[in-house]
Amino acid sequence: TINDETVELVQPYFEMEDYTLENGKKVCGNVAGLLSWTKAMVVFYGVNREVLPLKANLAKQEGRLKVANAEKDKAQAELDEKQAELDKVQAKFDAAMKEKMDLEDDAETCKRKMQAASALIDGLSGEKIRWTQQSKEFKSQIKRLVGDILLCTGFLSYCGPFNQDFRNLLLKDLWETELIEHKIPFSDDLNLISMLVDQPTISEWNLQGLPGDHLSIQNGIIVTKASRYPLLVDPQTQGKAWVINKEQDNELQVNSV
Repeated sequence: TINDETVELVQPYFEMEDYTLENGKKVCGNVAGLLSWTKAMVVFYGVNREVLPLKANLAKQEGRLKVANAEKDKAQAELDEKQAELDKVQAKFDAAMKEKMDLEDDAETCKRKMQAASALIDGLSGEKIRWTQQSKEFKSQIKRLVGDILLCTGFLSYCGPFNQDFRNLLLKDLWETELIEHKIPFSDDLNLISMLVDQPTISEWNLQGLPGDHLSIQNGIIVTKASRYPLLVDPQTQGKAWVINKEQDNELQVNSV
C-alpha cells in the first residue's frame, strides 16, 4: 500500500536531526522500532519500485521463454522426425552407392575378362593355320610311325658297339633302303635323339657330366633305354663319371679294378 505520496509525507521526518534510531531508543524501545521500520519501508519501496518492473519484465520474458521452449521442442521434434527420414534416405543412398560400386567392379571385371577373351580368341585365330598344318603333319607322322619305330628299335638294339659313321651307315644306307624296298613309310629327316629323349633330360645329363655331342647323347640313350645291360668302353672315364653322378641317389656301388 506504500506509494509516492506516503513516502513524500514521511520525508520531512527523515530530515529532522533527532529522527534517529539512537534518539528513539532514548525515548522508548517501541518508538525506536517504529522509527527503524519507517526508514526500512521507504528504502524497501525505493528498491521495490525498481524491482517491480524487472519482475514484470522477468515474468514477460519467462512467458516468452516458455513459448520459445515450446516452439523449440516442436522444432526439435520435427528435426528428429526429419533426421530419422534423412537417416533412412541416407541408408538407402549408401546401399545404392554400394550396389553401384559393386556393379562397376563387376563391369570392370567383366570388361577385363572380355578383353582377355578377345585377345585369346585373336591369338588362337592366328594359331588356326598352324594347328591345321600340324594336324596334317600328325596324320602323316602316324603313317610314318611304323618305319620310325623300326629305325629307333634297331638303333637301340644294334648300334651300341659302333662309332658315329657306322651308325649312320646302318641307318641311312642299309635300314632305310630296306624300308623303301618293303614300302614301309618312314621320316626322311628322322632325328633319333629328339624321338627317344626330351631336351630337359639331355640338359640334366649334361649337368651330371655327360658330354653334349651327338655321339655321347646317343650313348646315353642306349644306356638308359636299351633292354640289355650296356658295356661302356670309356678310356676318358666320362661315361663312368656320368653314371656315378646319375645314380648317386640310388646308392650305386662302384667296384674299382
